[in-house]
Amino acid sequence: MITFNHFNFNVLNLEKSIAFYKEALDLTPVREKPAADGSFKLVYLGDGKTDFRLELTWLRDRTEPYNLGECEFHLAFAMDDFDALHQKHKDLGIICFENEAMGIYFIIDPDGYWIEIIPA
Repeated sequence: MITFNHFNFNVLNLEKSIAFYKEALDLTPVREKPAADGSFKLVYLGDGKTDFRLELTWLRDRTEPYNLGECEFHLAFAMDDFDALHQKHKDLGIICFENEAMGIYFIIDPDGYWIEIIPA
C-alpha cells in the first residue's frame, strides 16, 4: 500500500517559517533532522490529527529567494471554523487571493508559497 507521507517547501528563514505555520495554521514541529555539518536542516510540521507532514528545508548557504515559477502548485487545508480562520488570516494580512464563488481563499507564506483554505 502506498500512502502520502509529506510535502516539501524550501525556506530561507526557518524560524520565521515555523512561526508563520504555527500562527497561521497551528502546525507544530514533530521531527527535525539537522545535517552533521550544519549545511541543512529539515523540520517536519504536523497538525496533530493526521500523519501528513509539511517538510521545511533550510539550506545554510542559500541566500536568494527560491524561484516558485507561476505558483501553480499549492497545499490545501480544510478547516472546521472557516469563518473564524478567514478573519484571523485577514487580520494577519496573509490572504493573497479569494474566490468567493467557490468559497475558498489562499494565504501566502514568507517564501511566497500559496496555501488554499477550504471549508471542511
